[in-house]
Amino acid sequence: MTPPWALRNAPAMDAEQFQLWQTLLEERTGMTLPAERKSFLETSLSTRMRELGLEDYQTYYAQLVTGASESRAMEWSILVDRLTVQETGFFRHPGSFALVKAFSRDFARRHAGGGTLNAWSVGCSTGEEAYSLAMVINECFAGARDKLFYGITGTDISLPTLARARRGVFPLRRVNRVAPALRERYFQHYDAQHLQVIATLRERVCFAHLNVLDLDQAPMENLDLIFCQNMLIYFRRWRKRQIVNRLAARLAPGGVLVLGPGEITDWQNDNLEREVYPDTLAFRRRV
Repeated sequence: MTPPWALRNAPAMDAEQFQLWQTLLEERTGMTLPAERKSFLETSLSTRMRELGLEDYQTYYAQLVTGASESRAMEWSILVDRLTVQETGFFRHPGSFALVKAFSRDFARRHAGGGTLNAWSVGCSTGEEAYSLAMVINECFAGARDKLFYGITGTDISLPTLARARRGVFPLRRVNRVAPALRERYFQHYDAQHLQVIATLRERVCFAHLNVLDLDQAPMENLDLIFCQNMLIYFRRWRKRQIVNRLAARLAPGGVLVLGPGEITDWQNDNLEREVYPDTLAFRRRV
């Protein structure tokens, strides 16, 4: 029998409750939730509350803030997965990946005697972006695989999302965005509705949990390529600048930071110069 609470609509959230949840989300993730997304918050919270058998926002809020530390952390991880936007895709912004291709080819030329390209996909979601980077770099290094190596780290705040990324299993409709030749080379049959990234490519990508508010504690440094797109739009202007400055500090000399076009404006860093490339927003660390 379906429990009565499962049939109810999302309860209305008053202004004070909405502000409490806005503050909690921003304090813990840095992301802002504008008033026009109040219905999204109500729906997301009420869905999780029904799963837990809770009937009001205040009880759920108290459970997240004052409950036992271990269960509180676990529940917050689940909720963050529901509240973070996981809109992503393979080769989502073609211009940026064209830049990555050009950069990787240049890296291969400059390191003809051998070298390792280290890349970071920030806010990697379910992994499409990180695997796209891996495909591009792998193609560019194809002629010198005994001398040129690469590794990609994908980070995200959502633990369930990272688990899906590690599996590398994607619906056919998502993989259809990948060029046929790359799809043939880098994916294998999983079941009637899914393909999986081949093991040799998955081995080049490491996925790790990271809240961008803790970037100063991230172990990554001297990176040749940092790719951060479709994430900064959820942060306040001052927070965007803080995040990008911290990312810039992780670049190796000559390393490139690729951002989403239009995601940050009027920003500059003395250690970086604008990388001029069509339809992209990218910066190179001065040598």
